[in-house]
Amino acid sequence: MAKFLGLCVVLAALPAFAQEGPVWDPAEFAGANTIELRTVSNEEGEYWFPVWVVVIDDSVFVRLGTRAAERIKFNTLFPDVGVRVGDKEFNRVHAEPASEYAVRVAGAMADKYWTDIFIRWLEHPLTLELVPATVQHPTPLEVEE
Repeated sequence: MAKFLGLCVVLAALPAFAQEGPVWDPAEFAGANTIELRTVSNEEGEYWFPVWVVVIDDSVFVRLGTRAAERIKFNTLFPDVGVRVGDKEFNRVHAEPASEYAVRVAGAMADKYWTDIFIRWLEHPLTLELVPATVQHPTPLEVEE
């Protein structure tokens, strides 16, 4: 009987140790050259596109050009996007507008990507913080015109 009870305790504890999907690790994003974001629209369905990524104070940020910002704006799942980094895929990540970080993100992009000496002159109307969906609530989207 004691063995049976012990087995029941072990089996009951297993779900607590089970991992539900990949682990969100800002250090992995910091080491990535690019990540991919997924949006969904009524016209073209699911669409994945590469973006540069930086990590500031353990938070993950992307800076989007005009076309990518439009994809986010018309994403039928907003504020959720899909994210791929390396071999990991996250299906529900909040893309939270972070205009207050735009200058810091631009500086971090310049430090990380030497080609930013050219890219920085293009329009970047949207800076986003990427947050796992279980961590924080979304904020309204405002794209600079």
